[in-house]
Amino acid sequence: MSRFFRRDSSDSEDSSSDDNQSDIDDFDLATVKKAAGGAAVGGKRAMFLRRDNDSSDSDSDSDDSNDDDSDDDDDVPKKPSASALFGRQSDSEEDDEEGGGKRLKSARDKRFEEMRAFCKTLQNGKKINDWVAIQNEFDKLVAAYTKFTANKNEPHQRFFIRTCVEIEDFVKTFSENKDAVKKMNASQAKSFNAMKQKIKKHNKLINDEIQKFLENRVTEEESENELVEEVEIAKPVARSKPVVEEDEEAEGEGDIDGSFTVVGRGKNIDLSPEMLYKSLKELLDSRGKKSTDKLALVETLKLLLEHSTVNDFQRLKVLLSLIPAQFDHTPSSGYMSVESWRSLAGNVNKALAIFESVPNFILIDHLNDDTPETELEKQALEGNKVYFHGNLASFVDRLDDEFTKALQNLDPHATEYIDRLKDETIIYGLIVRTQKYYEKTHGPKNELLGPILMKRVEHLYYKPDAVVKIAEDAVRSLYPTLSGLEPMEDLLNGLCLRLYNTNNDRIRTRTLLCHAYYHALHDRFHKARDMLLMSHLQETIQVTDISTQILFNRTMVQIGLCAFRCGMIKEAHNALSEISSSGKVKELLAQGFQRYGDKSPEQEKLEKQRQLPFHMHINFELLECVYLTCSMLLEVPNMAVNAYDSRRKVISKPFRRMLDYHERQVFIGPPENTRDHIMAASKALAKGEWEKCRDLIYAIKIWDLIPNAQKIKEMLGRKIQEEGLRTYFFTYSKFYDSLGIVQLSSMFSLPVSAVYSITAKMIISEELHASLDQPTQTVVLHRPGPGIEMSRLEYLASTYADKVQSFVESNERLLETRSITLGLQNQGGEKVDKEKSGGGGTGGGARKFDAKKQKGGSGNASRGRR
Repeated sequence: MSRFFRRDSSDSEDSSSDDNQSDIDDFDLATVKKAAGGAAVGGKRAMFLRRDNDSSDSDSDSDDSNDDDSDDDDDVPKKPSASALFGRQSDSEEDDEEGGGKRLKSARDKRFEEMRAFCKTLQNGKKINDWVAIQNEFDKLVAAYTKFTANKNEPHQRFFIRTCVEIEDFVKTFSENKDAVKKMNASQAKSFNAMKQKIKKHNKLINDEIQKFLENRVTEEESENELVEEVEIAKPVARSKPVVEEDEEAEGEGDIDGSFTVVGRGKNIDLSPEMLYKSLKELLDSRGKKSTDKLALVETLKLLLEHSTVNDFQRLKVLLSLIPAQFDHTPSSGYMSVESWRSLAGNVNKALAIFESVPNFILIDHLNDDTPETELEKQALEGNKVYFHGNLASFVDRLDDEFTKALQNLDPHATEYIDRLKDETIIYGLIVRTQKYYEKTHGPKNELLGPILMKRVEHLYYKPDAVVKIAEDAVRSLYPTLSGLEPMEDLLNGLCLRLYNTNNDRIRTRTLLCHAYYHALHDRFHKARDMLLMSHLQETIQVTDISTQILFNRTMVQIGLCAFRCGMIKEAHNALSEISSSGKVKELLAQGFQRYGDKSPEQEKLEKQRQLPFHMHINFELLECVYLTCSMLLEVPNMAVNAYDSRRKVISKPFRRMLDYHERQVFIGPPENTRDHIMAASKALAKGEWEKCRDLIYAIKIWDLIPNAQKIKEMLGRKIQEEGLRTYFFTYSKFYDSLGIVQLSSMFSLPVSAVYSITAKMIISEELHASLDQPTQTVVLHRPGPGIEMSRLEYLASTYADKVQSFVESNERLLETRSITLGLQNQGGEKVDKEKSGGGGTGGGARKFDAKKQKGGSGNASRGRR
């Protein structure tokens, strides 16, 4: 008897309860024997059949027996209630009428129910964003699952893996909602941060099982449907057990012979060659349905391809169905695994090989032919033309997109990214092979070639010639029988010239940008610049799609870097200024994005999809270094020439802001990063210390990333010397009457001819008021007339006057405001005084005032006469 029903009553009540307990025990024995089919209960039978016949047993004995029963409740089924024995019909009796008997829960089932209850509570916590409850229930679930797998040596259960994946996805989604995270209270925030660490650490331990689950992800509803179907199927199986055993043996033999296989939920597909087309039609009809297992569909099509095809027509039919099915099966991670992608690329290669070997097989996009497959196969065997529905170019395009997705989601600093990048040879070879097939079947000027050629150009335009040569050699080694390949010397130019003749405006625009990028990458600045200027693309780029705008930004940046490498500082600054000063360089170049509060999750998702793979990135640090160096060489002389001009021209506002911030610092330590080096070099150049400026610029390590780094440094040193001379003229010309050219040459380590050239250019452009005296080799400096050039004293006086004037104006406005308020108050007070004094007094007062005024006027007049 349980503790719940125990009462402090008389011995008679104890004995009656013992008799009832005896009856219950007898009923339990009969029920267990019926459910187990007469099997022996085992060592626990004595405890299960335990009865308390002695009415003098104490409550302590009853408690001990109940404690024993509670210890063994994992293995011993619960006893039926009194309502099952007396009164109305119980659920177990209804089950007996159905033939199923009473279902006895084992310890394993109890563990499952407990863990599923934790999962359900977790789901409820997710609905209301209760992170405290989520954390507590997750800890309980992990503890229970760990105990379950450790004691029973059970494999990992799908419901547990699914719950862990869903929690991780929910944590990531909630983290992106910055507003919700900020509004959390302290306890919720603490639990949320703890859950982020726990789920990340826990999922690493079961990473292999998670990957297997993600490849064939099953929702909770589908899992419950499968369980229901299994239960429904299990009932007739239990009634006819010998028949099922024979069926299972027959199925095993069928699998060995390859006659049929089971697909999905008990559906048999015949793998015999005679039933190929019927089986293929059934599989294609099931494609796209919600209940269809995509992975099982792909595997079945692979079995059809391996066991059921006997000629090229049948293989091609299965391949053209298998390739789209493989594209449909994309894991929840968002990109294909390496094995799936390589398998898909191999199938596309097989289809291409069949089309190349059998010229009678023609692939077209739109096909409305109801001819039976058997008749088409007969025509194919006779050598007649047979048309297939499909598009190889779209297959290759989709395969390239999947390759790009994989690179976007991999860590670029890991070896896995390098290993994955090696597969670019496979996709590039497929692009070239598809191009040659279309040229052979449709001619070299067909419009279908446009997208294929564009894909090929997009794989080549950002690579140096040496890397392009390696890619072409790899294609020739992969497909030695491929004919008609272009010469590698002028490959990209030839491809771009062919694309210029297409009718697609988007393809022509992207081709022009890729071509200009390629020229700029190889230091052909004038060609790249002229292509953009003649096309007037900068006027219409705003109406193009976003990916084309990103390509335009990349091209402009590469042209700016090309101008810098060629020593054209002003052109480089003009090309880089718009992008570098925008503050959104990552977004404009599709090399990352910043999380702003006004972006929706859909916008962030689209930006992630537009990101470029890491090996296509332009180095941000190099871009900033080049832009700031060009700004220094242009802005420092400009600051010197307009030092005392209130309306001075600013060439680079970002550089000027950085320099002002750097000068306002109380303590300036040694330069540490690229920006600090350039700011320190700018201050040294403004003082005329060109050698210190050159050393600071040379100390920047980012120059090693540029080809011919030593040549670039020499060019920068020469530019620093020239701009240092110009800055010296602007700063100190007002203090000298003449300067010796030889002395200037020795000060800045420049040839005399270079000093002559620089000085002459400054005089011609009216930047310097001077003349060259060639016999004495001096520069005679002229004083400008008054009002032409402002001295420092005049500049300070003008600045002081402006500040005083603004101060006086503000003070007058403040005084005017206060005087208006005070005047209204005084006016109100006088009005009250007049009302109190009355009319007569007011008139007399006015006459007295007039008399005094007249007397004062006559007095003043007399004083004026005297």
